Amino acid sequence: MSLRIRLSRGGAKKRPFYRIVVADSRSPRDGLFIERVGSYDPMLPQDHADRLVLKEERIKHWLGVGAQPSDRVARFLGSKGLIVAVEPAKQSKKSLPKAKAQERLKEVAARAEAEAKEAAKAAEPAAESAE
Repeated sequence: MSLRIRLSRGGAKKRPFYRIVVADSRSPRDGLFIERVGSYDPMLPQDHADRLVLKEERIKHWLGVGAQPSDRVARFLGSKGLIVAVEPAKQSKKSLPKAKAQERLKEVAARAEAEAKEAAKAAEPAAESAE
């Protein structure tokens, strides 16, 4: 049986609340789980104490038994220092602008840099004459 430490969604429509559970990886997201080991409430401010609640001893036990955390739970555990911090996944290239748009952005940046240099050169003689 492959165990996962993952999020199980609860709450109302547009008001999510997640339980952090240990479950068989083949069971449905909100289905049968083995043990509840914490909760996550994304609606609370980030500095609120109840935003992320973990039962650290039980999580350490399940990690020792071989349970694998999901990506999001691994980030939570890394922030609490229970496991080595996991880097977020790299952004795909699909969301980046296409080649022509990137060329246009480079041209605009180059023009702005040239204008800034010209403005700096124009400001130097004015500063020298003022002294």
